[in-house]
Amino acid sequence: QKDDSQRLLESFSSDEKEHTLTKSKAEPYTSKEEILLEESESPLNSNITAFALKAKVIYPINQKFRPLADGSSNPSLHENPKQAALPNQVMETSMSGSLGSLSQGDKEDCSSSTTIHSTTSDDRFQARAFLKVTSFPEVLTCESFDVKLCLCSLILKDLMLLDTELRKEKHVMIIQVLKIYLADFCHKKKITDDLFKKILLIQENDFEELQKQLDSRLQNTEMSGAHNSEYQTLEDLERKEREYSEHIIDNMEAFWKQTDKAQQAFLDKSKCSSAKATKIMMDLTKKMIAVESLLSESQDLQAMDIQERLFNWELMVKMIDSLKSYIPEECKCRLNIVSNILDHLTVKNNLSVRQKEELLTDLHKVFWEQLAHFSNECIQQSKDLILKRLECRAKKREEFKHRQKAEQGSLLSKTFHIEDVHDFLKAYHELLEKHRQAQWELEEEDDCESTEAVADLYKELYSKASHALAELVTELFLQTLPAVTGLSVRECELLKEEWQENLVPQLEKWETHRQKRWKLFQEQLLQEKNLWIKEYALSAVMQKHLSEKQEKIIQGVVSRLGCLSDESVNYILQKHQLLLCSVLARLTLRRVGMAALARMRLSRKKSLLQDLREQHTLQKGSSPCQDEDQWQLQKAVESHILEEEEKLEEEMQQTHLEFHQQLVTEIQEALQFLQQHLEQVIGRTLLQHARWEAGKKSSDDGQDFKERLVEAAVESVYGTSNNINRLVQNYYQQLGKITEGYEGKKLQQLKSLQAERSERNRLRKKQENELALTEKQTKGLLNITSTVHQRMVLQQKKVLSQFELQQQIRLESLKQKLLELHHLETELETQLQEAEQDFVSELAVLARVPVAVKKKPSKRSKPAG
Repeated sequence: QKDDSQRLLESFSSDEKEHTLTKSKAEPYTSKEEILLEESESPLNSNITAFALKAKVIYPINQKFRPLADGSSNPSLHENPKQAALPNQVMETSMSGSLGSLSQGDKEDCSSSTTIHSTTSDDRFQARAFLKVTSFPEVLTCESFDVKLCLCSLILKDLMLLDTELRKEKHVMIIQVLKIYLADFCHKKKITDDLFKKILLIQENDFEELQKQLDSRLQNTEMSGAHNSEYQTLEDLERKEREYSEHIIDNMEAFWKQTDKAQQAFLDKSKCSSAKATKIMMDLTKKMIAVESLLSESQDLQAMDIQERLFNWELMVKMIDSLKSYIPEECKCRLNIVSNILDHLTVKNNLSVRQKEELLTDLHKVFWEQLAHFSNECIQQSKDLILKRLECRAKKREEFKHRQKAEQGSLLSKTFHIEDVHDFLKAYHELLEKHRQAQWELEEEDDCESTEAVADLYKELYSKASHALAELVTELFLQTLPAVTGLSVRECELLKEEWQENLVPQLEKWETHRQKRWKLFQEQLLQEKNLWIKEYALSAVMQKHLSEKQEKIIQGVVSRLGCLSDESVNYILQKHQLLLCSVLARLTLRRVGMAALARMRLSRKKSLLQDLREQHTLQKGSSPCQDEDQWQLQKAVESHILEEEEKLEEEMQQTHLEFHQQLVTEIQEALQFLQQHLEQVIGRTLLQHARWEAGKKSSDDGQDFKERLVEAAVESVYGTSNNINRLVQNYYQQLGKITEGYEGKKLQQLKSLQAERSERNRLRKKQENELALTEKQTKGLLNITSTVHQRMVLQQKKVLSQFELQQQIRLESLKQKLLELHHLETELETQLQEAEQDFVSELAVLARVPVAVKKKPSKRSKPAG
C-alpha cells in the first residue's frame, strides 16, 4: 500500500478531467457498493483535503483549478497580467464553470486559495472587473464568480431608477400645486393673465434648468473612470454611488430653494397681506408634506420589493447552475463506471493496460469533444435567445412609455381648483404607481420566461450528451470490446447491463446530494433575507431616532422665539417637517444601496465559506466517521470552518462600520443643508414680524392730530398759561404715579420669581442627592457587572440628562420672567395711553378746539390692548 506522500502526489498530479485514467492504473475492479461509496465521497475525506488542512487551503465545489503536486500553485487568474486586457470571461467559445472544467483540452492557468481572507486582497477584489449588465437575463450567461456582483449591481440600478422616478414625480406634483395656486390667484383677479403666464414660464424654466444641471453631473459621474464600457469594478461602483448621493442632496437643496423662491415670487406679485401670505404658505407646505408622505411610503414598499427580487433572481440563477453542473457530473459517473469495468477486464487479463488506456483515451476524447461542441452551441443559442428577448422587452417598454406618457398628459391637462389639490395628488400618484406596477410585472414575467427558456436549452443539452455517451458506450461494449478482448457478444452485453445496473443507484445517490445542496442553498438564502430584514429594521430605528432628535431641536429653537405668533411657529415647524421628510427618504434609499455594496464586498468570501460548509455537511450526512483518523479530520474541518466564520464575521462588522461612518458623514451634510434652509425660513419669518410691528406702531402714532391740537391751543384765547401749566403738571404727576407703580410691581414680581426658582433648585438638589445615594449603594454591583465602556456611557447619559434638565429649568424660568415682564409692560403701555388720552381730551376742552379727540385714543388703544 502506498504511503500518504505518494498518494498525495498522485492526487495533485492528476487533472480533474483525467480522473478516470489515473484511477485505472492503480485501482482494481471494485464491487457496486464500493463504487457508490467512492463516487459519493466528498473532497473533505480525500487526500486533497488532508493537504488543504495542513496548508490552510480551501477548494470550492466544482473548482477546476488545483495546486501543483509540490504544494505550489499556478498563477492566479486575478494576478495574471493578461487578465487586465479581458477583465471578465463570459461563456462564449470555451466551456466555463462546471462544464469547462471537464474539457480534456482545457489547460488554462489555475488559481488556488490559501484561506478565505487571503484569496484576494480587498483592494484587488474591489478592482476586479465584472460584466456591466442592464437586465437580469444577461446574468444567465455570466461566469459564476460574477453572478452575485452582477445581481447586486442590478439592484443598485433599480434603486437608482426608483429614486429618479419618484424625484421626477415629486417635482411634477409640486410644480402642478404651485400652478393651481397661481391659477386661483389669476381667477380672483389678484394677478393678470399675462403676469400668471410670465411667472409660470419663469418657474418652469428654472426647474428645468435644475434638472439639466443634475443630468449633466450624473452623466459626468457615469463617464468618469469608465475605461471599458462593458465592464465595471466594485471600486468604481462605490465611487459612483457616493457621488450620485452627493449630487442628489445638492439638487434637493437647490430644488427647495427654488420652490421657496417661486412661492415668494407670486405672493409678492399678488400684493397679499402678511397674514394672508402666511396662510397660503402654510397651506402650500401642507400639500408638499402630503406629497413627501405619499412618495416616502411608496419608496419603502418598492425598495423592499427590489430586495425581494434579488432573492428570486438568485433562485433562478441557482437553478440554471444546477442544470449546468448536473450534465458533466452525470457523465463523469457513467464514464467512471466504464473505467472500473475495464479495470476489472485488465485484472482478468482480458485487456492489457495499454489497450485499456487507449480505449479510455479514445472514449474520453470523442465524448468531451462532442460535449464541448454541444455546450458551445447551447451557450450561443442562450445568448441569441437572451438578445432576442431583450429586444422584445425594449419594444414593449417603449410602447408602455408612450401609452403612460399620454395618460399622464391627459391627467395634467385637466383643470383643478385649490380644494381639489388632494384629489389631484392622489390621482396622479395612483396613476404612476399603476404604471410602475405594470412595468414591474412585465420585467418579472420576462425574467421567468427567459430563465425557463435557458433551462430548456440546458435540458436539451443534457439529452444530447446522454444520448451521445450512450451511443459511444454501446459501440465500446458491443463492437470494440469483442474485437479487442475476444469476449463473446453475449458477455459484452452482460458487461453493458452491469454498467447500466451500477449507474442507477449511483445517479440516485447523486440526485440525493443535489437535493441536499439545494436545501442548503435555500437555508443560506433565508439567512441572507433575515440579514436584509435586520438592516431594514436598523434603518427604521435610526430614521426614527434622527427624526425625534431633529424635532426636539426645532421645538427648542421656536420655544426661544417668544415674539412670533402661533401661525408663524406652525409654519416653521411644517417647513422643518417637509425638509426632514425629504432628507430622510433620500438617506433611507442610500442605506439600502450601502447594504447592497457591503454584500458585494463580501460575496466572494461568503461563497467560499458556503462551499466549504456545504461540502462538510454533505460529507457528514453521507459517510459517518468509522475510525479515529476520520473523526480527527472532521473535527479539524469543523474547527477550520468555525475559525473562518469568525474571521468573516469580523470583516463583515468592519465593512458595515465603514459604510455606517460614511452614511453618518452624509447625514451630517444633509442636516447642515436642513439647518441652513431653516435658518433662512426663520429669518424671513422674523423679518415679516418686525415689519408688521413697525407698521402697527406707525399707524398708532397719531402725530398729525397732535400737531394740529398744539397749533389750535396756541391760537385759542380760552386757554390761559396757568390753566395749561396746571394741566401739564397734573399729567406729569399722573405719569410719575404710573411709573412708580410699574417699578414696584416689577420688583415684587422679580422677587417672587427668584423665590420660585430657589425653591425649584432646592427640590432639584434634593432629588439629585437621593439619586446619588441610590447610585452609591449600587456602585459595587455596577463595577462588577458592567464594563468600563458601559459605565462611561451611563455616566455620559447622566451628565447629559442633568445638563438638559438644568437648561430646561433655566429656559422655563426665563420664559416665565419674560411673560410676566411682558404683561407688566402691556399694562404700563395701556395706562400711559389712557393718561395721554385724558390729557389730550382735557387740553382740547380747555382750548375749546372743535376736534373729535375721543375717537383717536380709542382706535389707538385697541392694538395696545
